Amino acid sequence: MADQIPLYPVRSAAAAAANRKRAAYYSAAGPRPGADRHSRYQLEDESAHLDEMPLMMSEEGFENEESDYHTLPRARIMQRKRGLEWFVCDGWKFLCTSCCGWLINICRRKKELKARTVWLGCPEKCEEKHPRNSIKNQKYNVFTFIPGVLYEQFKFFLNLYFLVISCSQFVPALKIGYLYTYWAPLGFVLAVTMTREAIDEFRRFQRDKEVNSQLYSKLTVRGKVQVKSSDIQVGDLIIVEKNQRIPSDMVFLRTSEKAGSCFIRTDQLDGETDWKLKVAVSCTQQLPALGDLFSISAYVYAQKPQMDIHSFEGTFTREDSDPPIHESLSIENTLWASTIVASGTVIGVVIYTGKETRSVMNTSNPKNKVGLLDLELNRLTKALFLALVALSIVMVTLQGFVGPWYRNLFRFLLLFSYIIPISLRVNLDMGKAVYGWMMMKDENIPGTVVRTSTIPEELGRLVYLLTDKTGTLTQNEMIFKRLHLGTVSYGADTMDEIQSHVRDSYSQMQSQAGGNNTGSTPLRKAQSSAPKVRKSVSSRIHEAVKAIVLCHNVTPVYESRAGVTEETEFAEADQDFSDENRTYQASSPDEVALVQWTESVGLTLVSRDLTSMQLKTPSGQVLSFCILQLFPFTSESKRMGVIVRDESTAEITFYMKGADVAMSPIVQYNDWLEEECGNMAREGLRTLVVAKKALTEEQYQDFESRYTQAKLSMHDRSLKVAAVVESLEREMELLCLTGVEDQLQADVRPTLEMLRNAGIKIWMLTGDKLETATCIAKSSHLVSRTQDIHIFRQVTSRGEAHLELNAFRRKHDCALVISGDSLEVCLKYYEHEFVELACQCPAVVCCRCSPTQKARIVTLLQQHTGRRTCAIGDGGNDVSMIQAADCGIGIEGKEGKQASLAADFSITQFRHIGRLLMVHGRNSYKRSAALGQFVMHRGLIISTMQVCHHIHHVPSVLLSAGPGREARDGDALPGAVQGPHQGGILMYGALVLFESEFVHVVAISFTALILTELLMVALTVRTWHWLMVVAEFLSLGCYVSSLAFLNEYFGIGRVSFGAFLDVAFITTVTFLWKVSAITVVSCLPLYVLKYLRRKLSPPSYCKLAS
Repeated sequence: MADQIPLYPVRSAAAAAANRKRAAYYSAAGPRPGADRHSRYQLEDESAHLDEMPLMMSEEGFENEESDYHTLPRARIMQRKRGLEWFVCDGWKFLCTSCCGWLINICRRKKELKARTVWLGCPEKCEEKHPRNSIKNQKYNVFTFIPGVLYEQFKFFLNLYFLVISCSQFVPALKIGYLYTYWAPLGFVLAVTMTREAIDEFRRFQRDKEVNSQLYSKLTVRGKVQVKSSDIQVGDLIIVEKNQRIPSDMVFLRTSEKAGSCFIRTDQLDGETDWKLKVAVSCTQQLPALGDLFSISAYVYAQKPQMDIHSFEGTFTREDSDPPIHESLSIENTLWASTIVASGTVIGVVIYTGKETRSVMNTSNPKNKVGLLDLELNRLTKALFLALVALSIVMVTLQGFVGPWYRNLFRFLLLFSYIIPISLRVNLDMGKAVYGWMMMKDENIPGTVVRTSTIPEELGRLVYLLTDKTGTLTQNEMIFKRLHLGTVSYGADTMDEIQSHVRDSYSQMQSQAGGNNTGSTPLRKAQSSAPKVRKSVSSRIHEAVKAIVLCHNVTPVYESRAGVTEETEFAEADQDFSDENRTYQASSPDEVALVQWTESVGLTLVSRDLTSMQLKTPSGQVLSFCILQLFPFTSESKRMGVIVRDESTAEITFYMKGADVAMSPIVQYNDWLEEECGNMAREGLRTLVVAKKALTEEQYQDFESRYTQAKLSMHDRSLKVAAVVESLEREMELLCLTGVEDQLQADVRPTLEMLRNAGIKIWMLTGDKLETATCIAKSSHLVSRTQDIHIFRQVTSRGEAHLELNAFRRKHDCALVISGDSLEVCLKYYEHEFVELACQCPAVVCCRCSPTQKARIVTLLQQHTGRRTCAIGDGGNDVSMIQAADCGIGIEGKEGKQASLAADFSITQFRHIGRLLMVHGRNSYKRSAALGQFVMHRGLIISTMQVCHHIHHVPSVLLSAGPGREARDGDALPGAVQGPHQGGILMYGALVLFESEFVHVVAISFTALILTELLMVALTVRTWHWLMVVAEFLSLGCYVSSLAFLNEYFGIGRVSFGAFLDVAFITTVTFLWKVSAITVVSCLPLYVLKYLRRKLSPPSYCKLAS
């Protein structure tokens, strides 16, 4: 079985010879990081398992080139779409788009990105021209605005049809009515659209201008000068103050912080609100003065611009020293654009500007979103147009193609154009504006803003909801909830007991230290050599709290005093070191919560730098510890550790904490860890196992030598370093188990359950760690308790992805958790298969996703499923996903308003999405669909009446442009298929009942038409509002007044045609009862059928209500 194959199997020489071709394929890809590990995996004998791999790869497929696999899924999809149907539906658009794209690429070839050498403070030495450092979010400029907006409107057949019909009225031989009856609706739609686009463009222009005009201090030979953000060039030395936005991608050279490091906020880049620690280049940080940056000859070699925000490779070289100084640069030495300096003042050299920065490369261009209802109406318009052409040809055929038949054909097209009413767009746009107004005025979802008023009905047609985690589902506020020592557990209500134990323990230690100032170390050695005895609860609590406050990467930060100004450049700011002025910063909120908890129980972290830590005991005594080694947390190891030396006792201790799956094999045998971890996980707590190991000086010196040698190795450095560290991770003493809760947003669980019950599939896309994302998926009930979770293994090659996909294929009704790197590999080779399998899951969690990956996942769902997608987020890293989705929702939260401003809809809390989708979205869709059907229904009635007139040889010019254009459009309707039925009854009823008065055909037919439409509206409305009653009578009044204002259409002045308006005739009882009878006959059968249908086959909501 595929899931039983070991991850890195050892292969025999005979099997290696049998699969030499396969191995050659992998070796052809060239060397890359981790190639040795990959090769061991790829040398596995896969031939015995190919029968169990029913994906697209066959035995021959392994011998193809890598480029073939990249195109296979797309090729297979395109192959299914070929043919006449494909060309009629989408082929012509695809061909036009391809041709236009080819011409654009010919005219504007994309610049090839290259690695660069950047000299400090010398922009003129740049070998190539780099883009301006300006932000531009506008879609149009002064010259392209009008053509662009017109193209976006008339690329749809519906609008193009209206334009052609309106333009035809300028031809005298084809004119059949007043120009304003055609151009007024079309002009209204265009005016509203262009006004809305102009306002949006102006707002975008103002926002861009504000950002591009921000002033920064540029360091030159003559001192500091102020420059605009848009004028910054590659090679400039830029000074960025605290709480100021970093204008471009830079390499971190100097800081005002004494430790040579600073914190930055990256919430607008990767969505994480935790501060990131950045380290300055040691060579420039050690320079005596700021001006010495111009006295040295140094440059930075940077890799070519790329999208990955989590990696960077470069070197710093100082040439004027002997020997030259070379320093490697990594991600911790970079300052990416759109991040915020959180501590100190920094100086950096600009390496990427404008569209080459990481933030811009990870932001997709906004697209003009079109609702699915508009696309469906556009397709329906095409079908109705074909029916219109067929009907016109039939009418010309009945005439026998006499005279100028081609002109008659076009006139028939104009006469029957009521089938596609030109007022359709006007009614729909006005309706959408009302829907948006109702959303913003809803008191149950205060603060809601509708920024795109053209797609409110999309909210009611969603199938996939893609949500961010940090700040969207969670508040990103960690609270310490549980401490378990194996025999005793402490919760939120018993923390005072821990505080008492810690205070007593340190007071006892202090008194012992006072009585034995000289003999403390020998006493401790004697105690360590004594036989082990069971420790008291107080000592176990003391050791656990001490381990928690020492094993982390948290740094306490103190704010500068207000009113203190720097007299000298980069002077260290005066700081207030009181407890009230202290805040903690770390790359993980879990660690901040742990350190804040230790402070609450009496043991406080007061300061930390790269080499030392200071703790304050409940009595005020300060304990100093030297940081000997730090092993940071990684997704592979799932743990972090630190080796510290107590400066007062010279004791060396190795502390470690991590996930239970990583720590269980490391700690000494116990019978409670696994059970308690499961209990805490079921409560939605994030668990960490804490352990320690005491080291002698000899043990540490031996470890340090081996560790230093492993770090200097040029081959398999990471593997050798891990092996050395693992030599310490044996038989560690288990101290405690901690439980931390990530506070969810209000009502997240019922909201997700409601969306899931409504048939919406929810995917969580986050840049956070896999363990964190999995825990939140459980606690938020994104994954129900009865569902299994399949964690997709880390894959780096096609073979690994193949095996893991087959293992995943065997799972049923389980949620999927996958990392961004594995997702990239699967999409490269098995795009169609992966999306098909993932769409069958009740929930999907993608962790470690970059902003571009989030947008790509949205696009894949749209392409492979054809369903409507919605993306919701609150940070700048969610903008690409929000803009790529069919419907984007932004939340105004702690991460700013960038997502809210880029979204189609803005809300203040995640729970509001339930009412926004279930109530407003659903109602908007039903109302727009009903409104569109009603307008077409009215057009079909008028066109049917036209046909009946022509068949009975009544001059069709009498109905050439009747008052049907003035009749008010209703708000609801039956199906469009009722139009021909009712139109026929109206006309033939007039023939039967008004045979002697048929000269009044226009007044008779249109009066019956208006009454029929108003009656159908009244029969369709479920809940009456006083505005509906007013609208009914107002519509009838408009028609009555039109008899006087549009008297020419009703016969006055057209006696030559045998028609005239007789006011006395239309006010008679006979006229009124006969018209009423025609109206009842046209509506009653439809109402009876509708009543019987609701009784015999009621909708689902009626069954639930009863």
